[in-house]
Amino acid sequence: MSIYIYNSLTRKKEEFIPLSPGQVKIYVCGPTVYDEPHIGHARSAYIFNVIRQYLIYKGYMVKFVRNVTDVDDKIIDKAKSEYGNEDLNSACKKIADRYLLSYHKALDDLGIPFTKPDVIEPKASEYIGKMIEFIGGLIKRGFAYETGGDVYFDIKKAANYGKLSHQSLDKMEIGARVTPEENKKNPLDFVLWKSSKPDEPWWESPWGRGRPGWHIECSVMSSDILGDEFDIHGGGIDLIFPHHENEIAQSEAAGKRFARYWIHHGLLTINGQKMAKSLGNFVTVKDVLSRYPACALKIFYLQAHYSSPIDFSWDRLNEIYKATQGFDIFFRKTEQLRKYYMTAVGKTADFIERYKKRFFEAMDDDFNTPSAIASLFELLNYTNRFIDTEKGSTDYAKIVNEAEDTIRRLGKEVLGIDFPQLFTKLSKEEEELINKRRQARNRKDFKTSDQLREELRKRGIIVEDTKEGQVWRRVLPRE
Repeated sequence: MSIYIYNSLTRKKEEFIPLSPGQVKIYVCGPTVYDEPHIGHARSAYIFNVIRQYLIYKGYMVKFVRNVTDVDDKIIDKAKSEYGNEDLNSACKKIADRYLLSYHKALDDLGIPFTKPDVIEPKASEYIGKMIEFIGGLIKRGFAYETGGDVYFDIKKAANYGKLSHQSLDKMEIGARVTPEENKKNPLDFVLWKSSKPDEPWWESPWGRGRPGWHIECSVMSSDILGDEFDIHGGGIDLIFPHHENEIAQSEAAGKRFARYWIHHGLLTINGQKMAKSLGNFVTVKDVLSRYPACALKIFYLQAHYSSPIDFSWDRLNEIYKATQGFDIFFRKTEQLRKYYMTAVGKTADFIERYKKRFFEAMDDDFNTPSAIASLFELLNYTNRFIDTEKGSTDYAKIVNEAEDTIRRLGKEVLGIDFPQLFTKLSKEEEELINKRRQARNRKDFKTSDQLREELRKRGIIVEDTKEGQVWRRVLPRE
């Protein structure tokens, strides 16, 4: 079945047809590394990794590029505040290296790959020479001009400027402003090269010492690694204008066809507010993973379509964590059943195929993860009912095994959720309490059984009795 993608450029859902059969080239705008990665950064990385994994699952060879902006005003400001009079180029590199390492660790803790060959991760600082060459080409073509050591893109020369953000040039010009230090021909002209100020890092260029503007880096890196035309360009909805609009303008001006499909994800808020340190609601990946397993945060992301905004709250995450424990209980239940009933995988029941079909239909429909993850929860619930009602039936063991295998495989290979990480090991003392309670139940000593249940509850372990025996789950202190 074909995959359909909502293309921000055309504002239509279109059948995805890659430039080269069996191959997909993707470029995603990555982090600006000046602070600890927050859960908004993680959502972007996770969304595009799910898209990458699904395309791989469907048989495509995927070349995935996510850039790193390590030349930026925020990095410069951070370097000045932390390193004072130290050489600014060196200080900026220290800041960028530190927070890129933090970003990588956060992705690693979440189980999102970031190393070659999975992801190519070019840095802006590594492409200064090629940016200078690209800018020089735009000047020669008549699309850019130098003034006082700065180089600007001449927006009047761009054909169809505004086609991604679907704005008319006339309306954009009404609200545009020129700051006193700018020498632009037009308020909408954007900077390609900035002349250096006395307290800024710089590189030599034909226009004097300076540094590149923000927009130029993505055009240069994407074309260098993926070619003049590639399949998918992704990023947050806040990047549509002006960043992605300017990328298109300068790339097409350089004679490149650029990206064919544009995918933009919605933004993340905290209790309905924009996340900001000044508001005291800045939530890092480290904050979340200190309290919840990675799969809970991932399922939180999955329950909203990538294009939609998503609102984070600790209460919502706690609800999702409780729901994910259903998988934990199910896997331990099948582990117990396997001792008595299970055989190798070999039979697929109609209900398994039904939920698999729903899963793939959802993912093929613009990567509809809310419906996809719902199909796994539905398969889980149906299998639990099957376990309770069909024990001893033909192929019972094989069917339950296949249902478990399906949930694990689709979770891991497509959604990047390694369900076994839900398991929380018991301490030796806790295991002894669990066994003592089982023994008390077997001899119908319900008073002792209840006392042991309460003791385990105080330790954060909830014990439930099923037809197959007792099962347990560990809860957070919040529950």
